[in-house]
Amino acid sequence: MVGVINYKAGNAQSVISALKAINVSCKLVDTIDELKTLSHIILPGVGSAQATMDSLKELGLIETLTSLVLKDHVPFLGICIGLQILFDFSDEGGVKCLGWLPGRVVRFNDKDVRVPQIGWNAVKQTKSHPLFEGVNNNTEFYFVNSYYVVLENQDNLLGETEYGKIFPSIIGHENIMATQFHAEKSGSFGLKLLSNFCKGEFYVN
Repeated sequence: MVGVINYKAGNAQSVISALKAINVSCKLVDTIDELKTLSHIILPGVGSAQATMDSLKELGLIETLTSLVLKDHVPFLGICIGLQILFDFSDEGGVKCLGWLPGRVVRFNDKDVRVPQIGWNAVKQTKSHPLFEGVNNNTEFYFVNSYYVVLENQDNLLGETEYGKIFPSIIGHENIMATQFHAEKSGSFGLKLLSNFCKGEFYVN
């Protein structure tokens, strides 16, 4: 069973709708007991890193979620803000995030580009990965973001996108994966990427 974390800062229902469209068994979850029943976990997000972290704290999910992902190696997919909070710190509100991966989230320079980035943009695949099965290199996905992550470990980079600068648009480390774009709003290739995640086991090396 694939679980989509349902919290007030997220866009969980649109992800559920996308999963149902590709016949994935899924449900919204917002309790510790529900988290423990899942084969795969998706954390979607819109809004701010601060609101997302506050919501997860209010639901009491952070400790259990961290244990399931880092210790039990349950496959995890973050979407948009769900990517950004995986790292140490976000400049958006000056908030400490989950710290599962090393890096910092910073704002696009609005002197160089219009902020936020809204619309379709290409993702250049930087290494092979099961998420990309059946997904062409340089496929365009749908973005809505004012911030991006600066990676400390480039081994975590799976794909990158140019918007004023080249930034990581999809990352992966063992069972942890995340996209800066909204796969659930990105047409057939977005659905294919979601399907690849939900069907994958992503064994830890």
